[in-house]
Amino acid sequence: MAYKKLTNLLSKLVALNSFVILLVIILAGLSVKNYACYLVNSKQIIGQDFVDTLNLYLLFVSILAFLIGGLFHYITARNIIKPIKALANAAKEIKEGRKPTEITSSSSGEIKELIINFNAMATSLQSMQEQRENMLRDIAHELRTPLTNLNGYLEALQNNMIDSNPELFGSLLDESRRMTTIVELLTELNSWNHGNYMNDKAFHIIDLQTVINDTITTFQLKLNQQFSEQLYNVEQTKILANRDGLTQVFSNILQNIIDYNLGKSIEIFGEIKKQHYLLSFTHEGKPIDPEDKDLIFERFYRLDESRTIKSTGAGLGLAIAKSIVLAHNGEIGINTDGSRHTFWISLPMKIKAPNC
Repeated sequence: MAYKKLTNLLSKLVALNSFVILLVIILAGLSVKNYACYLVNSKQIIGQDFVDTLNLYLLFVSILAFLIGGLFHYITARNIIKPIKALANAAKEIKEGRKPTEITSSSSGEIKELIINFNAMATSLQSMQEQRENMLRDIAHELRTPLTNLNGYLEALQNNMIDSNPELFGSLLDESRRMTTIVELLTELNSWNHGNYMNDKAFHIIDLQTVINDTITTFQLKLNQQFSEQLYNVEQTKILANRDGLTQVFSNILQNIIDYNLGKSIEIFGEIKKQHYLLSFTHEGKPIDPEDKDLIFERFYRLDESRTIKSTGAGLGLAIAKSIVLAHNGEIGINTDGSRHTFWISLPMKIKAPNC
């Protein structure tokens, strides 16, 4: 594709040069022909005087044609090169860490397509930069509280302001575990996001119904405490997948449902639709704005920002679930009317193992 676009651009430049050369030849040829006829018929100039006069005129016409052709070539080539220079300047701004202004151009063809793709790339890079900055800020926010608590306790112990006791060491251990949990979750998220699963995540043919039922069994006690009505209907099928990864996906979704549940019923359905397996989890939970529903799959996002990691985790569970599903070439999302939510997962029935 890139070679074809380069060939099209080269063809335009060759056509432009050929047109300029043809223009010069036609202009010079017609002008010399008409002037020669004028000298012979009107001025009655013949012989050596005719040759000298015609040579001088030919030199003048050649220079004039060269200037006109050169000016035309310069203007046309500049219009072709102008958007390329704009692209070069914008690329330089990106290199220097600045956000470039959107490039606009009246060009057509592959130049226009290049500009559209570049603008999309610049927007994507800016979005990734903002996400990276937000993630770093969120990580700092999540770690600040446990680190502050640890530092406060340790300074107090060092200055003999408090006495050590099992309760104090237990509190310090809790804070340490909070930080360890965040680091472990970030490591897991990074491994699925950056393709490390291709080396250390085995994909096998698994019974998806068994994986779902095992996960539900693990949460059965918590589910019984919150839901008086439980409806499960999961169709049996086998797919090529990473069992531990999908178990974590289902566990993260169920934990999220339990943490934010407000209703008394839960429905879990799984069925084969065409070449995909569609799994859904439906319950009534804390309000979610339908326009912001996709945000719950972002890192560190929580419905209630006042909650802490102690009660609702680090805000990474659904982000990890999304990364794992995407690694399986599947899709994950949520449908909601504001209070009744349906988490859904679509997994292809036939997928190629990443490590194949």
